[in-house]
Amino acid sequence: MMNFPPPDIEEFYRYASVMGFSVSESLGFAAIISNLSGSYEVWELGLESHYPVMISHGGKTFRTVDYDPEGRYLVVAADDAGDETTQLYLLPPKGGELVPLIVHPGFRHHVLHLSEDGNRLYYASNHENPQFYNNYIRDLSQDTDTLLLEGTEVPTIIIQVSPRETAWVALKSYANTHMTAWFGNSRGLVSMVPHPMEAHVVSSAVFVSETEVWLATNYEAEHNYLARYRSEHRVLDKVLEIPGEDIVDLQYDRTRKQILCLTDCGVDQRAYRVSIEDPKPEEVTLPVTVVTQQTVTKSGTWYLAGQSETAPTNLFRLVAGKWQALTENRSVGISLSDATHAEVIRYPSFDGLEIESLWFSPTHRNGYTILWPHGGPQAIERRQFRPLFQYLAQLGYQIFSPNFRGSTGYGQRFTQMVEGDWGGGPRKDILTGLDWLAAKGWIDAGKVFVVGGSYGGYMALLLHGRHPEWFRAVVDIFGPSDLRTFAASVPETWKPIMNRFLGDPETDAQRFIEDSPITYVEHMTRPMLVVQGANDPRVVKTESDQMVSALRDRGRTVEYLVLEDEGHGFAKKDNEIRAYRAITNFLERQRQ
Repeated sequence: MMNFPPPDIEEFYRYASVMGFSVSESLGFAAIISNLSGSYEVWELGLESHYPVMISHGGKTFRTVDYDPEGRYLVVAADDAGDETTQLYLLPPKGGELVPLIVHPGFRHHVLHLSEDGNRLYYASNHENPQFYNNYIRDLSQDTDTLLLEGTEVPTIIIQVSPRETAWVALKSYANTHMTAWFGNSRGLVSMVPHPMEAHVVSSAVFVSETEVWLATNYEAEHNYLARYRSEHRVLDKVLEIPGEDIVDLQYDRTRKQILCLTDCGVDQRAYRVSIEDPKPEEVTLPVTVVTQQTVTKSGTWYLAGQSETAPTNLFRLVAGKWQALTENRSVGISLSDATHAEVIRYPSFDGLEIESLWFSPTHRNGYTILWPHGGPQAIERRQFRPLFQYLAQLGYQIFSPNFRGSTGYGQRFTQMVEGDWGGGPRKDILTGLDWLAAKGWIDAGKVFVVGGSYGGYMALLLHGRHPEWFRAVVDIFGPSDLRTFAASVPETWKPIMNRFLGDPETDAQRFIEDSPITYVEHMTRPMLVVQGANDPRVVKTESDQMVSALRDRGRTVEYLVLEDEGHGFAKKDNEIRAYRAITNFLERQRQ
């Protein structure tokens, strides 16, 4: 009998994924952004053959792709080495050299809409408006731009254009929990709600006619509902509310006159069809646990990209009521029969607030637990694909990932709780969770590792500095170390929302000090690993440099891995494997 060794961390990460897609049913292809080659490139995927062919090259990191409705070109957004300053290019539909379309190095550009004849591109750019964006129409036949909407006061981006291009919906972002929708046409902009300065969110909108828009919003409510706006009356009507769920994304099926709704319900996602003539929700079973993108074509075919705990992002379409996989990406290291699935647990926090969490507990345990505070912080940990979790579970680690206050998916007030309180309530939610697990006998203090990225990296640092007694060792993946320097170095387009999101560095100066991990560096006595992308525009390298320097000045044990060609995350497969191998090797050494 042939015996094989258990899979290594590299085998868990040797998989491809789908970052984004566009469908041209007339051509019979989907264009997908995938890392099949080891970095994210554009691939042509036959809708019937399911065979991918790489059609881009050149070393850029591709972010979005859109087919010309007439099939003459693709428009792509790409940056260099993760710096997130996306430029726009044209790509021949069968592949070839990128043709620069809208390129202003150091600035950000986003594709908003392509006209139905493919001759006009709507796009947003901060080249001439660094903080607030301008919105333009590029006439592709004349190579000329028309300024359609200038952002003022806060970042302002058009999110929908009507079919005949007579109107549009623009989103003004005051904060992650305050995004207002405005109906625009040749006569100007009109708020789609009576009182736009009351904090609320519009997460999605679709035109069903030139004057009627359906949108997902929580205006004057705790959760997002489906609403209808009629411009001739300037009236917003609530149409459908699904108790306990946030309607977060809408697509319009013109052939059936249905709205396709994606909802968040804590760690779960659900999907519904809703007729605009009889708006009753009809639930549609999803083929995945997390949807990353969805669209519906002119033929009425529903396409989505999504992932699960054991499978990376794949592309699916709904045919005759059944989901058909168009890609079959998988991790060679993950055995479906041996995989560890998350249990949803809930516990009361220090003030009675219920905290929902994911708990991974493998059959064979090594006595150690990984605390994973998610990023964001206004985000959520779902049953998503994390090969790190599956590999650590194979080694016997338990994993605890709490959706602390500030997480999305639990209503507007819950998400707002982190604003101006990065280091208080969420930290106490996590500590209460650790106490709760310890009281049950599920974990042991001193046998806990904390590993986190972005805000999760910040929280890992802060927990280390304020509560070192809990932890065996700490891993920080591009986390802010000093809120004062972090607030000063974020991208220009972030700065208008930072006072609401993080706080005012002048009026909240004392709290910034109290909530900054570097304030507690004297108490950071546990071994540490810090991982940083050199080109990270969100949490710049200086944040990690100053933390590592302060630790080394005090003679502490700290390993520092800098990835020179990465930003806020890992776009290149070899870098991803290198980083997670370093993390898992570090954890294994520290538990010896």
